[in-house]
Amino acid sequence: MDNAHDTIATTAPFDTAKLDRLMDEAGLDILIATSRHNVQYLLGGYRFFFFDVMEAIGTSRYLPVFVYQKGHPENAIYVGNRMEKFEHDLGRIWTPLVKTGSWGTIDAMGLAIDHVRKLGATAKRVGVEASFLPADARDHLRAGLDDAELREAHFTLERLRAVKSPAELDLIREASERVVDAMLATFSSCVPGMTKNDIVARLRHEEHARDLVFEYCLIAGGKSHNRAPSDQLLAAGDVISIDSGGNYRGYIGDLSRMGILGEPDSELRDLLSEVEDIQQAARRVIRPGAMGGDIIAAGEAAVASSPHRTVLDYTAHGIGLVSHEAPRLTATGPVPYAPYDADRPLERGMVISVETALLHPVRGYIKLEDTLIVSETGWEAPGDHGRGWNSSRLVA
Repeated sequence: MDNAHDTIATTAPFDTAKLDRLMDEAGLDILIATSRHNVQYLLGGYRFFFFDVMEAIGTSRYLPVFVYQKGHPENAIYVGNRMEKFEHDLGRIWTPLVKTGSWGTIDAMGLAIDHVRKLGATAKRVGVEASFLPADARDHLRAGLDDAELREAHFTLERLRAVKSPAELDLIREASERVVDAMLATFSSCVPGMTKNDIVARLRHEEHARDLVFEYCLIAGGKSHNRAPSDQLLAAGDVISIDSGGNYRGYIGDLSRMGILGEPDSELRDLLSEVEDIQQAARRVIRPGAMGGDIIAAGEAAVASSPHRTVLDYTAHGIGLVSHEAPRLTATGPVPYAPYDADRPLERGMVISVETALLHPVRGYIKLEDTLIVSETGWEAPGDHGRGWNSSRLVA
């Protein structure tokens, strides 16, 4: 899994028939993808290493562009940065046409416009990702295709990615396992007198050591419910909640585990057990054919029966290349969007994050977050270890 060449695609790495159907439903003739996650997906995992961290360069920014004509994968083109010629020479870009002549948004979109014009008069309805299309590139596209109608394509691309391929699931498994391993290694190194910043720095180190791109760490400690890294000092007996996103080849491992500086008492064991009960209630309904909203209903019912229901926070959401993607399970979660999948059946290969937090007024912030893959008959939970109290050392 550590060889980057494993991700190289030589033909269209996605279901072109499915994309054609989705484009037909959305009334699209042409698709122009410009978000890094969707371009990566459409290129079968390829992403340009030079801009993996930053996007700005010179007076503009890196803008990868993937153009697809409905029904004609042979006309697909990738527009990349000039330095991506090196990657093209190595055979890492599958599209029949590749243009690596851009440095910024205008010249990248200009190359895409030239290609669309060559496709002829049928290219009238063009799907774009408005949230990931810079204003200058959008204006240039409108001027260059003045007889075309621009339509939003976010939903089309999200539905294309909703069911993960076996290769994607392998990456999600790796991301999840490695994130939890990094958390457990971090807990084992915690001692009284460390700050939350110290612990986050350690987690960053552990994730990097496991070939993950560290994205974030939400960390709570002691009695506080504040989850921002800070210079808050931790003392013996304090609980530690770590919720981290580690990225493995573009796919997110987003899980949460609990630690303690010392040993948990019976009350803490009972509190974490309540959180676990809610997590397990959600798992019991996950299987192909179950309605997406059943996951929300099962967790909310478990919360309602808890004596700590007023301080419990539960949700579930899709995850993959993007945190909070399809399947869309609820309109009342922390990230607002329409619950498209609430009354639609789950499919094998969908991936769901389930999370429950108990904000105890005295004992602190207690949370579990798990990744569930919808399997043939139920679910699979990569990274499903370290779910109890992970005890840390009491002396430095």
